Amino acid sequence: MSEEPRRRRAPAMSPEDRREAIVQATLPLVVKAGANVTTSQIAAAAGIAEGTVFRVFKDKAELLDACVQRALRSDEEVSRLEEIPSDVPLEERLTTGVAAFSGYLDRMWGLIGTLRESGYHPNGEDHKKHQGPPIGMQQLTGAVAQLFGDADLRVDHDLAARMLLGAVFTNRMGSGFGQTAAEPADIVELFLHGALKGGSK
Repeated sequence: MSEEPRRRRAPAMSPEDRREAIVQATLPLVVKAGANVTTSQIAAAAGIAEGTVFRVFKDKAELLDACVQRALRSDEEVSRLEEIPSDVPLEERLTTGVAAFSGYLDRMWGLIGTLRESGYHPNGEDHKKHQGPPIGMQQLTGAVAQLFGDADLRVDHDLAARMLLGAVFTNRMGSGFGQTAAEPADIVELFLHGALKGGSK
């Protein structure tokens, strides 16, 4: 009888892939429990031994900061917007952009809000990383600007994108005060056509 073929071992993860896998497993836990999440819970979610967490991150604080940094990235949203065909109607393109930006804000604020409520305070160096607009928000704004395509605007596309997303920002803020948030399509319609009804002066 021929010998059974030996099972091939799965290739070992690179340090970067291992780090990303742990962060991805940790994010949902942090959204629920904030800084109170335990490393044993993180290890179970990632399917690894608890000691592996500390071989990748020096402590839980470093892992939490990595989760914040990951939440601030907008890679997926930007890629999704860049794949929208140019022949899709402008309002539809912008509605997708507004929805993507709304989801980005909800994810970012949800994570950071839960962390703060649970007593998480980044150290001095980490605090500097979180000052100013996140690079992910800037990249997403640029992607939305590209959605205007060759539309004949009164302002340049970058300014139009900032003004549109400013309305989205205010809309998401309003939902936190018990007000009903407008839908992405409503925001786009108001932005493109104004608040006045047709024929009004």
